[in-house]
Amino acid sequence: MKINYDKIADAIYLSVKSGKIQKTIKINDRLLVDVDKKGNTLGIEMLDVSSLQKIKDLQKNLKSGIPVKIFSGAPVLV
Repeated sequence: MKINYDKIADAIYLSVKSGKIQKTIKINDRLLVDVDKKGNTLGIEMLDVSSLQKIKDLQKNLKSGIPVKIFSGAPVLV
């Protein structure tokens, strides 16, 4: 499992399994799940996470051995 936090998007992405994403299922306004063609979960995205917890404490609260990468990406304009 790999966890990434994007400061600009204020989103956490949990990579559960590698594979090709077939579709993204919207669970609610803040939770999205990426699945493959068989319906297996590949990743989970949580939006607006700073309102849920302090991101600076995220790595301390996780079990050791799970890497957390915190980054700021440039916003994508469409």
